[in-house]
Amino acid sequence: MSLWFGDVAAIDLSAMAPGTLIENLGIEIVAIRDDALVGRMPVDHRSVQPAGVLHGGASVALAETLASWAGYLAVDRERFHVVGMEINANHLRPISSGWVVGTVTPINVGRRVHVWEIRITDEAGRLVCVSRCTLAVIEQRSTYATPDGRG
Repeated sequence: MSLWFGDVAAIDLSAMAPGTLIENLGIEIVAIRDDALVGRMPVDHRSVQPAGVLHGGASVALAETLASWAGYLAVDRERFHVVGMEINANHLRPISSGWVVGTVTPINVGRRVHVWEIRITDEAGRLVCVSRCTLAVIEQRSTYATPDGRG
């Protein structure tokens, strides 16, 4: 049984990225599985800190992006919108190039609060960062939109 609400195969998440931090960091969704969402981000001049390794804030941006997309896909988007309430991250391994891959899975998907775990790995599958993000589910139609649909 799928975690997602409705026909998520018809939703083009990448169409909503232009003009956002998601686009600026090069974050891409690579898979929507029944039980998880998977995305990736390049480790390059946009996402490293002055020491040349992945900036912790970039990892958190990837984590919150994936959790927010997962929350968005898990609710009735005509009736609900999700917003971030809290996020934490443990940075476990430095990485200086290539890609990081984030996989978001649910800890709890409630009616008013979601808690998601995001595991970020390097291309060899080694854990780079682990994060937990809490989302509030608010009763209003989702405002996620493509650039021309934003108010």
